[in-house]
Amino acid sequence: MVVARLRVPAKLPVLLCATFSALVFASLFAASANAQAVAEAAGTTSVSASATSAMKSVTMPKLPAVGAAPAGSNGGASSPHLIASSAPPAEETNRRAIESQAGKDAGKLLLRATPVEAQVWIDGKIVGKTPMLLVLAPGRYQVEMRGTRGETAKSRVDLLPRETRELPLKLQLLYPARVTAVRPQ
Repeated sequence: MVVARLRVPAKLPVLLCATFSALVFASLFAASANAQAVAEAAGTTSVSASATSAMKSVTMPKLPAVGAAPAGSNGGASSPHLIASSAPPAEETNRRAIESQAGKDAGKLLLRATPVEAQVWIDGKIVGKTPMLLVLAPGRYQVEMRGTRGETAKSRVDLLPRETRELPLKLQLLYPARVTAVRPQ
């Protein structure tokens, strides 16, 4: 028996591997391209395509024109959607309401906070930011200030007729921002 030895070039396995990889890639690409073509053809002839063409068109709700009367006040159409209000902010409305009740014996309350520009709440209603001068009716008020970083301060103020009072408050964090270790002595 005669056995013949074949000489295989060293680059042949690399060449075969590259060719095989190219063939696999091409067959996968062809399969996905074919699948895409089938899906597109099915979409144009299927029941779902006819169902989408039979759908009703989308209608937008009729909203009142800018500056129009609120819905329901003048026989206008109502909308189930929220419409942005053109009313003044709550701070301004609350401040006007409190100051309108001041009367002829009104006192003045100057509110300051450290740090500045804290929100001011009088009897649970927001009235603005510090520093602020309020003209109030004589009486007892609960003043709360809230800072931008969660600091708070509360105080009760008794305002006498025609009295001018300054209330400076230092805002404190409810919880410390940083905990430091205490060394035992």
